[in-house]
Amino acid sequence: MTLEKSQLNELHWLMEMLHNIDVGLVVLDRDFTIQIFNGFMENHSGLLPREVKGKLIFDKFKEIPKEWFTRKAESVFLLKNKAFSIWEQRPYLFKFDSYRPVTGSADFMYQNTTFIPLLNSTGDVSHLCLIVYDVTDTAVNKISLKKANDELAILSQTDGLTQLFNRTHWESCLIAEYKRWTRSEHASSLVMIDIDHFKQVNDSYGHMVGDEVIRHLSGLIRQHVRETDVCGRYGGEEFSILLSDTPLKNAYIFAERLRKEVENSIVIYNDIELNYAISIGVAEVDKSMKNYTTWIESADAALYCSKETGRNKTSLHTNKTQ
Repeated sequence: MTLEKSQLNELHWLMEMLHNIDVGLVVLDRDFTIQIFNGFMENHSGLLPREVKGKLIFDKFKEIPKEWFTRKAESVFLLKNKAFSIWEQRPYLFKFDSYRPVTGSADFMYQNTTFIPLLNSTGDVSHLCLIVYDVTDTAVNKISLKKANDELAILSQTDGLTQLFNRTHWESCLIAEYKRWTRSEHASSLVMIDIDHFKQVNDSYGHMVGDEVIRHLSGLIRQHVRETDVCGRYGGEEFSILLSDTPLKNAYIFAERLRKEVENSIVIYNDIELNYAISIGVAEVDKSMKNYTTWIESADAALYCSKETGRNKTSLHTNKTQ
Protein backbone atom coordinates (compact mmCIF):
# COMPACT_ATOMS: atom_id res chain seq x y z
CA MET A 1 0.00 0.00 0.00
CA THR A 2 1.41 3.37 -1.00
CA LEU A 3 1.91 6.15 1.55
CA GLU A 4 -0.66 8.28 -0.22
CA LYS A 5 -3.27 5.52 -0.15
CA SER A 6 -2.53 4.83 3.53
CA GLN A 7 -3.03 8.49 4.37
CA LEU A 8 -6.30 8.57 2.44
CA ASN A 9 -7.52 5.52 4.35
CA GLU A 10 -6.60 7.13 7.67
CA LEU A 11 -8.44 10.31 6.66
CA HIS A 12 -11.48 8.26 5.63
CA TRP A 13 -11.48 6.41 8.96
CA LEU A 14 -11.09 9.66 10.85
CA MET A 15 -14.02 11.27 9.05
CA GLU A 16 -16.11 8.13 9.55
CA MET A 17 -15.32 8.13 13.26
CA LEU A 18 -16.16 11.84 13.68
CA HIS A 19 -19.42 11.33 11.82
CA ASN A 20 -20.53 8.41 14.00
CA ILE A 21 -19.29 9.30 17.49
CA ASP A 22 -22.02 9.65 20.10
CA VAL A 23 -21.44 13.36 20.66
CA GLY A 24 -22.41 16.33 18.54
CA LEU A 25 -19.72 17.95 16.43
CA VAL A 26 -20.24 21.25 14.62
CA VAL A 27 -17.51 23.37 13.04
CA LEU A 28 -18.15 27.06 12.33
CA ASP A 29 -16.07 29.63 10.53
CA ARG A 30 -15.47 33.18 11.82
CA ASP A 31 -18.82 34.28 10.38
CA PHE A 32 -20.66 31.51 12.29
CA THR A 33 -21.63 29.58 9.18
CA ILE A 34 -21.72 25.80 9.55
CA GLN A 35 -18.87 23.88 7.88
CA ILE A 36 -19.11 20.43 9.49
CA PHE A 37 -22.21 18.78 10.95
CA ASN A 38 -21.80 15.20 12.12
CA GLY A 39 -24.21 12.26 12.36
CA PHE A 40 -25.20 12.94 15.99
CA MET A 41 -26.36 16.41 15.02
CA GLU A 42 -28.10 15.07 11.92
CA ASN A 43 -29.96 12.40 13.89
CA HIS A 44 -31.21 14.75 16.60
CA SER A 45 -31.98 17.80 14.49
CA GLY A 46 -33.48 15.98 11.51
CA LEU A 47 -31.32 18.14 9.22
CA LEU A 48 -28.90 16.69 6.68
CA PRO A 49 -25.34 18.06 6.54
CA ARG A 50 -25.98 19.44 3.04
CA GLU A 51 -29.01 21.37 4.36
CA VAL A 52 -26.96 23.24 6.95
CA LYS A 53 -23.52 23.56 5.36
CA GLY A 54 -22.71 27.18 4.63
CA LYS A 55 -25.76 28.39 6.57
CA LEU A 56 -25.63 30.77 9.51
CA ILE A 57 -26.07 28.78 12.71
CA PHE A 58 -28.55 31.32 14.10
CA ASP A 59 -30.78 30.90 11.05
CA LYS A 60 -30.95 27.12 11.34
CA PHE A 61 -31.19 26.99 15.14
CA LYS A 62 -33.33 29.88 16.35
CA GLU A 63 -33.11 28.75 19.99
CA ILE A 64 -29.43 29.78 20.22
CA PRO A 65 -29.21 33.24 21.87
CA LYS A 66 -27.14 35.20 19.38
CA GLU A 67 -25.68 37.79 21.74
CA TRP A 68 -24.63 35.24 24.35
CA PHE A 69 -23.20 32.82 21.79
CA THR A 70 -21.27 35.53 19.92
CA ARG A 71 -19.72 36.79 23.16
CA LYS A 72 -18.73 33.25 24.14
CA ALA A 73 -17.27 32.47 20.72
CA GLU A 74 -15.35 35.73 20.39
CA SER A 75 -13.47 35.00 23.61
CA VAL A 76 -12.41 31.66 22.10
CA PHE A 77 -11.25 33.33 18.86
CA LEU A 78 -9.40 36.05 20.75
CA LEU A 79 -7.79 34.08 23.58
CA LYS A 80 -7.30 30.80 21.70
CA ASN A 81 -8.66 28.97 24.77
CA LYS A 82 -11.53 26.56 25.24
CA ALA A 83 -14.82 27.72 26.72
CA PHE A 84 -17.64 25.72 28.24
CA SER A 85 -21.39 25.81 28.68
CA ILE A 86 -22.88 23.42 31.26
CA TRP A 87 -26.50 22.41 31.65
CA GLU A 88 -26.83 23.98 35.12
CA GLN A 89 -26.15 27.39 33.55
CA ARG A 90 -27.97 26.85 30.26
CA PRO A 91 -29.96 23.60 29.85
CA TYR A 92 -29.14 23.22 26.17
CA LEU A 93 -27.52 24.91 23.18
CA PHE A 94 -29.49 23.00 20.56
CA LYS A 95 -33.09 22.19 21.53
CA PHE A 96 -33.27 18.47 20.77
CA ASP A 97 -35.92 16.06 22.02
CA SER A 98 -34.93 13.64 24.74
CA TYR A 99 -35.16 10.11 23.44
CA ARG A 100 -33.79 7.98 26.29
CA PRO A 101 -36.43 5.77 27.96
CA VAL A 102 -34.71 6.06 31.36
CA THR A 103 -35.12 9.81 31.25
CA GLY A 104 -38.59 9.92 29.77
CA SER A 105 -39.53 12.70 32.17
CA ALA A 106 -37.24 15.15 30.35
CA ASP A 107 -38.85 17.37 27.70
CA PHE A 108 -35.55 18.01 25.94
CA MET A 109 -31.94 16.87 25.83
CA TYR A 110 -29.79 18.49 28.50
CA GLN A 111 -26.38 19.37 27.09
CA ASN A 112 -22.86 20.35 28.03
CA THR A 113 -20.98 22.10 25.22
CA THR A 114 -17.28 22.68 24.72
CA PHE A 115 -16.10 25.52 22.46
CA ILE A 116 -12.73 24.61 20.92
CA PRO A 117 -10.53 26.97 18.86
CA LEU A 118 -9.21 25.47 15.59
CA LEU A 119 -5.92 26.97 14.39
CA ASN A 120 -4.82 27.24 10.77
CA SER A 121 -1.25 26.71 9.49
CA THR A 122 -0.27 30.24 10.50
CA GLY A 123 -1.40 29.76 14.11
CA ASP A 124 -4.50 31.91 13.85
CA VAL A 125 -7.93 30.70 14.99
CA SER A 126 -9.89 30.27 11.79
CA HIS A 127 -12.72 28.03 12.96
CA LEU A 128 -14.68 27.13 16.06
CA CYS A 129 -15.52 23.54 16.96
CA LEU A 130 -18.55 22.80 19.13
CA ILE A 131 -18.61 19.48 20.97
CA VAL A 132 -22.11 18.77 22.27
CA TYR A 133 -22.57 16.14 25.01
CA ASP A 134 -25.91 14.59 25.91
CA VAL A 135 -26.01 14.76 29.74
CA THR A 136 -29.75 14.19 30.12
CA ASP A 137 -29.33 11.18 32.42
CA THR A 138 -27.03 13.09 34.76
CA ALA A 139 -29.22 16.21 34.73
CA VAL A 140 -32.49 14.37 35.34
CA ASN A 141 -30.98 12.31 38.16
CA LYS A 142 -29.56 15.42 39.81
CA ILE A 143 -32.82 17.34 39.42
CA SER A 144 -34.79 14.37 40.79
CA LEU A 145 -32.42 14.08 43.74
CA LYS A 146 -32.72 17.78 44.49
CA LYS A 147 -36.51 17.58 44.26
CA ALA A 148 -36.53 14.58 46.60
CA ASN A 149 -34.24 16.37 49.06
CA ASP A 150 -36.43 19.49 48.92
CA GLU A 151 -39.52 17.39 49.59
CA LEU A 152 -37.79 15.64 52.49
CA ALA A 153 -36.77 19.02 53.89
CA ILE A 154 -40.38 20.20 53.71
CA LEU A 155 -41.61 16.98 55.31
CA SER A 156 -39.10 17.36 58.14
CA GLN A 157 -40.56 20.82 58.88
CA THR A 158 -44.24 19.94 58.45
CA ASP A 159 -46.86 18.49 60.77
CA GLY A 160 -48.45 15.56 58.97
CA LEU A 161 -52.04 16.13 60.08
CA THR A 162 -52.31 19.89 59.53
CA GLN A 163 -49.62 20.58 56.90
CA LEU A 164 -48.57 23.53 59.05
CA PHE A 165 -45.04 23.80 60.39
CA ASN A 166 -44.20 21.39 63.19
CA ARG A 167 -43.12 22.68 66.56
CA THR A 168 -39.39 22.23 65.97
CA HIS A 169 -39.33 24.31 62.79
CA TRP A 170 -41.80 26.89 64.09
CA GLU A 171 -39.72 27.37 67.24
CA SER A 172 -36.55 27.89 65.17
CA CYS A 173 -38.39 30.63 63.25
CA LEU A 174 -39.44 32.22 66.54
CA ILE A 175 -35.84 32.19 67.77
CA ALA A 176 -34.74 33.93 64.55
CA GLU A 177 -37.51 36.52 64.92
CA TYR A 178 -36.57 37.22 68.53
CA LYS A 179 -32.94 37.77 67.51
CA ARG A 180 -34.11 40.10 64.74
CA TRP A 181 -36.19 42.04 67.27
CA THR A 182 -33.18 42.51 69.56
CA ARG A 183 -31.45 44.33 66.69
CA SER A 184 -34.36 46.30 65.19
CA GLU A 185 -37.07 46.32 67.90
CA HIS A 186 -39.74 46.16 65.20
CA ALA A 187 -43.08 45.15 66.66
CA SER A 188 -43.83 41.43 66.44
CA SER A 189 -46.61 39.47 68.09
CA LEU A 190 -47.12 35.86 69.03
CA VAL A 191 -50.57 34.24 68.94
CA MET A 192 -51.30 31.03 70.85
CA ILE A 193 -54.55 29.15 70.11
CA ASP A 194 -56.24 26.26 71.87
CA ILE A 195 -59.39 24.40 70.82
CA ASP A 196 -61.97 24.65 73.60
CA HIS A 197 -63.22 21.40 75.17
CA PHE A 198 -61.33 19.34 72.61
CA LYS A 199 -61.28 16.28 74.87
CA GLN A 200 -65.08 16.27 74.81
CA VAL A 201 -65.02 16.21 71.01
CA ASN A 202 -62.76 13.13 71.04
CA ASP A 203 -64.77 11.44 73.77
CA SER A 204 -68.15 12.15 72.12
CA TYR A 205 -67.35 11.62 68.45
CA GLY A 206 -64.02 9.79 68.31
CA HIS A 207 -60.52 10.73 67.28
CA MET A 208 -61.32 10.79 63.55
CA VAL A 209 -63.73 13.68 64.13
CA GLY A 210 -61.19 15.29 66.46
CA ASP A 211 -58.60 15.11 63.67
CA GLU A 212 -61.11 16.69 61.28
CA VAL A 213 -61.60 19.60 63.69
CA ILE A 214 -57.83 20.10 63.87
CA ARG A 215 -57.58 20.04 60.07
CA HIS A 216 -60.49 22.47 59.80
CA LEU A 217 -58.83 24.96 62.14
CA SER A 218 -55.48 24.67 60.36
CA GLY A 219 -57.25 25.44 57.07
CA LEU A 220 -58.83 28.58 58.52
CA ILE A 221 -55.45 29.66 59.90
CA ARG A 222 -53.86 29.28 56.47
CA GLN A 223 -56.65 31.40 54.95
CA HIS A 224 -56.09 34.25 57.41
CA VAL A 225 -52.29 34.51 57.67
CA ARG A 226 -50.02 36.49 55.40
CA GLU A 227 -47.12 35.00 53.47
CA THR A 228 -44.69 36.44 56.00
CA ASP A 229 -46.47 34.92 59.00
CA VAL A 230 -45.27 31.63 60.46
CA CYS A 231 -47.98 29.28 61.69
CA GLY A 232 -47.53 25.88 63.24
CA ARG A 233 -49.04 23.14 65.33
CA TYR A 234 -47.56 23.66 68.77
CA GLY A 235 -48.83 20.38 70.15
CA GLY A 236 -52.09 18.42 70.39
CA GLU A 237 -54.94 20.89 69.82
CA GLU A 238 -52.73 23.95 70.35
CA PHE A 239 -51.53 26.19 67.52
CA SER A 240 -49.14 29.11 67.30
CA ILE A 241 -48.81 31.98 64.83
CA LEU A 242 -45.89 34.39 64.62
CA LEU A 243 -47.02 37.75 63.23
CA SER A 244 -43.86 39.59 62.29
CA ASP A 245 -43.91 43.40 62.10
CA THR A 246 -47.30 43.39 63.84
CA PRO A 247 -48.05 45.38 67.03
CA LEU A 248 -50.37 44.03 69.74
CA LYS A 249 -53.38 46.05 68.56
CA ASN A 250 -53.23 44.65 65.03
CA ALA A 251 -52.54 41.15 66.32
CA TYR A 252 -55.71 41.39 68.41
CA ILE A 253 -57.74 42.35 65.34
CA PHE A 254 -56.30 39.35 63.48
CA ALA A 255 -57.00 37.00 66.40
CA GLU A 256 -60.59 38.16 66.83
CA ARG A 257 -61.30 37.82 63.12
CA LEU A 258 -60.06 34.23 63.22
CA ARG A 259 -61.92 33.43 66.46
CA LYS A 260 -65.24 34.71 65.12
CA GLU A 261 -64.91 32.76 61.89
CA VAL A 262 -64.25 29.56 63.85
CA GLU A 263 -67.24 30.29 66.08
CA ASN A 264 -69.54 30.65 63.06
CA SER A 265 -68.24 27.65 61.12
CA ILE A 266 -69.47 24.06 61.04
CA VAL A 267 -67.28 20.95 60.79
CA ILE A 268 -68.88 18.14 58.78
CA TYR A 269 -67.58 14.56 59.03
CA ASN A 270 -69.78 11.94 57.35
CA ASP A 271 -73.21 12.54 58.96
CA ILE A 272 -71.80 14.44 61.95
CA GLU A 273 -72.04 18.23 62.12
CA LEU A 274 -70.55 20.16 65.02
CA ASN A 275 -69.48 23.62 66.09
CA TYR A 276 -66.40 24.37 68.11
CA ALA A 277 -64.64 27.40 69.53
CA ILE A 278 -61.10 28.51 70.29
CA SER A 279 -59.39 30.49 73.02
CA ILE A 280 -56.52 32.79 72.07
CA GLY A 281 -53.65 34.51 73.84
CA VAL A 282 -51.55 37.25 72.23
CA ALA A 283 -48.22 38.74 73.33
CA GLU A 284 -46.11 41.40 71.67
CA VAL A 285 -42.38 40.99 72.25
CA ASP A 286 -40.94 43.64 74.57
CA LYS A 287 -37.88 44.41 76.70
CA SER A 288 -39.22 42.50 79.68
CA MET A 289 -38.79 39.27 77.71
CA LYS A 290 -35.18 38.15 78.13
CA ASN A 291 -35.41 35.31 75.64
CA TYR A 292 -37.82 33.71 73.21
CA THR A 293 -39.15 31.24 75.78
CA THR A 294 -40.36 34.17 77.91
CA TRP A 295 -42.24 35.37 74.85
CA ILE A 296 -43.95 31.98 74.52
CA GLU A 297 -44.75 31.95 78.24
CA SER A 298 -46.31 35.43 77.97
CA ALA A 299 -48.60 34.39 75.08
CA ASP A 300 -49.40 31.14 76.89
CA ALA A 301 -50.34 33.06 80.04
CA ALA A 302 -52.73 35.21 78.00
CA LEU A 303 -54.21 32.02 76.49
CA TYR A 304 -54.66 30.58 80.00
CA CYS A 305 -56.48 33.78 80.98
CA SER A 306 -58.90 33.30 78.07
CA LYS A 307 -59.64 29.73 79.13
CA GLU A 308 -60.05 30.64 82.80
CA THR A 309 -62.45 33.53 82.11
CA GLY A 310 -64.99 31.81 79.93
CA ARG A 311 -63.18 30.50 76.79
CA ASN A 312 -63.99 31.49 73.20
CA LYS A 313 -62.22 34.81 73.65
CA THR A 314 -58.94 36.60 73.00
CA SER A 315 -56.77 37.86 75.86
CA LEU A 316 -53.70 40.10 75.57
CA HIS A 317 -50.47 40.02 77.53
CA THR A 318 -49.49 43.48 78.70
CA ASN A 319 -46.15 44.45 80.22
CA LYS A 320 -47.05 46.05 83.51
CA THR A 321 -43.55 47.54 83.86
CA GLN A 322 -44.08 49.84 80.88
